[in-house]
Amino acid sequence: NLTVFEFITTRLGSQGTICGGGRYDYLIEQIGGKPAPAVGWALGVERVLELLKEQGADTATPVPDAYAIIPDAAALPQAMTVLQTVRAAGVSVQMHAGMGEGMGSMKSQFKKADSSGASYALIFGADELSRGEVTVKALRDGTGAQRSESLAAVASWAPRLKSNT
Repeated sequence: NLTVFEFITTRLGSQGTICGGGRYDYLIEQIGGKPAPAVGWALGVERVLELLKEQGADTATPVPDAYAIIPDAAALPQAMTVLQTVRAAGVSVQMHAGMGEGMGSMKSQFKKADSSGASYALIFGADELSRGEVTVKALRDGTGAQRSESLAAVASWAPRLKSNT
């Protein structure tokens, strides 16, 4: 159990380690703790991206068509069902993945939507959902126009979110 591994490239000069790790079964004991089996590893994401760029790969972060704003974690199951249909229509959607009860405030989610570059925000508020609707807000056309769309007709309106159409 004295296994250690390291992936090294010569393409990055002195910063050539891309990934490394191993078994650390005796480490806790060596620093005064009880013996415990352990394994760990690390990956240099920036180094992997550098190698991908060197190979001509496109490493740019894609801009989503829409950003889902879900102010209440209780709305998450229904929103996820709707988003599955939206994505099936070829629309790329991002959302904030909150921990516990918090999905983040409306304000923080709108900031994330804006910084994502998405053309639309899909707002899954309690009022909208109780009416069987989602609010679609334009983020890039300068008007900030909003419209309500039926949850029952997602497949008919979702394709219009693709590529700002």
